[in-house]
Amino acid sequence: MSVKVYLVDDHRLFLSGVKAELSEEFRIVGAADDVDTAVAEIRGLRPDVALVDVHMPDGGGVAVIEAVAATNPDVKFLALSVSDSAEDVIAMIRAGARGYVTKTIEPPDLADAVRRVHAGDAVFSPRLAGFVLDAFAGAIPSDEDPELDQLTAREKDVLRLIARGFAYKQVGRKLGISIKTVETHVSSVLRKLQLSSRHELARWAGKRRIV
Repeated sequence: MSVKVYLVDDHRLFLSGVKAELSEEFRIVGAADDVDTAVAEIRGLRPDVALVDVHMPDGGGVAVIEAVAATNPDVKFLALSVSDSAEDVIAMIRAGARGYVTKTIEPPDLADAVRRVHAGDAVFSPRLAGFVLDAFAGAIPSDEDPELDQLTAREKDVLRLIARGFAYKQVGRKLGISIKTVETHVSSVLRKLQLSSRHELARWAGKRRIV
C-alpha cells in the first residue's frame, strides 16, 4: 500500500516541484500553501507523512504540527526548509516533527527521508542532527524510567544517536568507537528493552520524547 503524503509550503513553484518528484513513489493526497488549510485538510485526509515548510505566515510549520498533533497524533511530520538554523530545527522537533531536512536535498534522498519517517525513524542531515543532539543531551530521565535504568551510560548515548537516524558508522565516529562496538551496544539495548529492530527502537524512543 502506497504511503500517503501531504505537502505544505507557501512557495507554490517549489510545492509543485516536490509534488512532481514524489508522486511517482508516493500517493500525494493533498497540498496547501497556508497554515489553516493545511491543518484542516491534514485532519480530514489523515496522511501517513506530512512534509511541512518551517517559515510561513500564521505560525508556520510549528503551528501546523501542534494543531494536528492535538487531534491526529498518528500523522508523522518531516520538516523541509531553506533554513538550517539551530533555532528552527529545535523548534520543529519540540513541536513534534520526526525529522528535518533542507531544501537542498536531492530528490532520491527526500524520498528516502519520507520512507524512513513513515517507518518510525528520525531523519536529519548530520549537521542538523548535531543541533538536536546538543539540545537534547542529557534529556533521558533514567531515574524516572525503570527500563532506561537497565542501560549503561554508553548504551544511552548510542540509543540517542540511533533513534535520531544516525547510521552505525556515524554513531561510531561521534562516540569514538568502532562500528562493531556500536553494533554490540545496539544489540544489548534491543535485548534489554525487548525490541527486535532499530525501527522499533526509534518508535520506543519517540514515545518517551528522547528524540
